Amino acid sequence: MKIRRILATAVAAAVTTPVVFLSAAPAFADTKPAGAQTQNQKPSIEQLKLEVAAAQKAYDAAVVAVADAEKALKALENAEHPLVVAKAAAKKAADEAAAKKTAADAAVVEAQAKLDAATTDEDKAAAQTALDEAKKTAEEAATAKTAADTKASEASEDLDDARVAAVRAIGVAQNEQKKALKALKAAEKALADAEAAEGEEPGDDCVEESKLKIGLTGPKKVVAGTSAVFTLKITNGTTKSLDEVGAYAEVFNMDSMEEKDLDKYLDLTWSTAANPKWQHFDDETGAIAGAVKPGGHADIKLRLTVDAKSPAGDGILFAAGGYENKDGSCGWSKDAGSAEFDIVAKSKPGTGSGTGTGGGNGNTTEQGGTSTTPVTGGGNGNTSTNGSLAKTGSSDVVPQIALAGGAALVLGAGAMFVVRRRKAGSNA
Repeated sequence: MKIRRILATAVAAAVTTPVVFLSAAPAFADTKPAGAQTQNQKPSIEQLKLEVAAAQKAYDAAVVAVADAEKALKALENAEHPLVVAKAAAKKAADEAAAKKTAADAAVVEAQAKLDAATTDEDKAAAQTALDEAKKTAEEAATAKTAADTKASEASEDLDDARVAAVRAIGVAQNEQKKALKALKAAEKALADAEAAEGEEPGDDCVEESKLKIGLTGPKKVVAGTSAVFTLKITNGTTKSLDEVGAYAEVFNMDSMEEKDLDKYLDLTWSTAANPKWQHFDDETGAIAGAVKPGGHADIKLRLTVDAKSPAGDGILFAAGGYENKDGSCGWSKDAGSAEFDIVAKSKPGTGSGTGTGGGNGNTTEQGGTSTTPVTGGGNGNTSTNGSLAKTGSSDVVPQIALAGGAALVLGAGAMFVVRRRKAGSNA
């Protein structure tokens, strides 16, 4: 089953929507925010082109920033760099001070020897005066050497600190470049998909099927460094057999904002009884569950793996379904299922088990506390039984998505997972 190209923009939006909603949540408090679009309005080709141009500009700037950071590090190897010059000068001064102290110490030894060899009172008095002067000079030389050594050490540390800072700056710049490149590719793909979709006839081949029901259950907690299994049930409430049923799902860390790339710690795969090997979703293919008779259902396992480095937070999983028949008819679920869960940070040795219920090890059983209430496109900002978003009590930030109808947009709520007719498959 394939996601129809004309709705590929909605698919791309599904990946970024939670971050956009969370980072811009205060904007929804305005009754008429300037330039705001309606939540169901898809970006135009021109808007997507502007986004590509902005992403390209950001990426170009990131490339320049990396080059500048590398240049700054290389400059620290130049003998004419001020810090390098200062270190060399301080070392030279320290070496000269050390030589003077060595000479002064030798003079003290020589003066002492003359005093010891003196036999007359007159010679002893002269030798004592010479020894006193030699000792004074030696003390001054020692003080000067200490000061010179301190300056040399400080100059060396300044250069080392500058090098460390330069290396860190390169790392930061390189990470920003990677993010900018990822954003650019996403923008280019959204534009390409939208342009390709202009040649299709929307609404003629697939229908919104309200009787294709989505149920999603799973654990209430997932511990970092483990996996947990959610169950997606697609029920055929129609009076006809569906030849091929499938689904698409996305998982998000609700604390992800532009400055926090937390979704990277979450990995989602799927499997079925017929296809037991765990597989990843992609932009073209969903999870395939096979044929479903009227009144029957298909079960799809969704395995969520949380990286051991993931911080604690609130997670949410969305899923929507669709079908395609041999006669070319196809459709998608009107509603999307959702399940909320807590992400529990991995405990450090000696601080507790940190497992929690439903921690997940790949064999997690289905538990209560998750939502099988469908998410529809009519969200009114309240987490109630009207289907805008089921309230599980695990996340205070979830209502922000419901407020903007975001949960529906995340999966298109009947628009994201749409299959193409088989006869049009060659044009996909």
